[in-house]
Amino acid sequence: MEGGSPGWDLRPSSPLGAMTAPDSRVPFRRPLQLSLYLLAIMTFSFLMHLRSWFPTARQRLPSPNATDRSPTTPPTTPPATERGMWTVNSIGRLGNQMGEYATLYALAKMNGHQAYILPQMHQQLAPLFRITLPVLSSDVVRRVPWRNYGLHDWMSEEYRHIKGKYVRLTGYPCSWTFYHHLRQEILQEFSFHDHVKEEANRYLAGLRGQRQNVTYVGVHVRRGDYVRVMPQVWKGVVADKAYLEKAMGYFRAKYQEPVFVVTSNGMEWCRENIDASRGDVYFSGDGKESSPGRDFALLAHCNHTIMTIGTFGIWVGYLVGGETVYLANYTLPDSPFLRVFKPEAAFLPEWIGIDADLSPLRGGT
Repeated sequence: MEGGSPGWDLRPSSPLGAMTAPDSRVPFRRPLQLSLYLLAIMTFSFLMHLRSWFPTARQRLPSPNATDRSPTTPPTTPPATERGMWTVNSIGRLGNQMGEYATLYALAKMNGHQAYILPQMHQQLAPLFRITLPVLSSDVVRRVPWRNYGLHDWMSEEYRHIKGKYVRLTGYPCSWTFYHHLRQEILQEFSFHDHVKEEANRYLAGLRGQRQNVTYVGVHVRRGDYVRVMPQVWKGVVADKAYLEKAMGYFRAKYQEPVFVVTSNGMEWCRENIDASRGDVYFSGDGKESSPGRDFALLAHCNHTIMTIGTFGIWVGYLVGGETVYLANYTLPDSPFLRVFKPEAAFLPEWIGIDADLSPLRGGT
């Protein structure tokens, strides 16, 4: 038969043709071939099982884009694993988290690696912002052999040449010197969800009243633990009543109908020390340190910013992009705070500083 196996060729093999006795081996060829075929299948199947029992090193390493199955850590797209995995510690409150995120975004890109964030950071930032960096699962975080790399609070030349494929940045970086060259990308990362924008704008519209040329000025007054920590630990002060009067006076002199939207983690102090008799001051903050998103969104949707100290206010000013007035020189010259914080790396050059009153420190009161 055409195309048949040679072992089944029944044509005569000699001139005697059918007179020749048949080859006694012919009847056994088919069972032998079937046996060999079955043996090959069984061997292949066994090898495949062995491979599943003992995965390769590549298979044992968790996928970089594996995520926790929770609403706060949604699935991510498969990364280019050859670019490595960079992340950053997730510590501090909202302003710290934003600084860490932006610094990771910039340094990973600068060094040619893929950036990922921890689940805790995603939980802090994702409810407010349209952040895009993929999220690592807790399992991957535990199993990757990270190289911890400490950062101080301003950009340095050596950060352009960080070695390592699996790097975890550490510290509290929050300085425009890390990421200002990517300003538009950072602003896009920290763009608000629609429902957050709508709520903030609705509230601000309600403050307009009969004003025709309203200018919204967000005021953030940092108090809380800083009231104690600044004088006792850092040889510094927090903003006082006089500073806020000067800052608000600047905007009152420059704009026809300013509206001051005040938020703080010390709202009671604000009500007692900020003059609201002109009818242009609104104490809008809820003072909830555990959920600062509403206050932050209100301030970020204003036209200009008055901040005191702290990363929360710095980020408000950075996102708003209008005029920002800040408390300047709020520590003594020999403050240990100046070893970890450079004012020129924290406040943009175009921002307006008003010097703090250091007399309480110099007077020992």
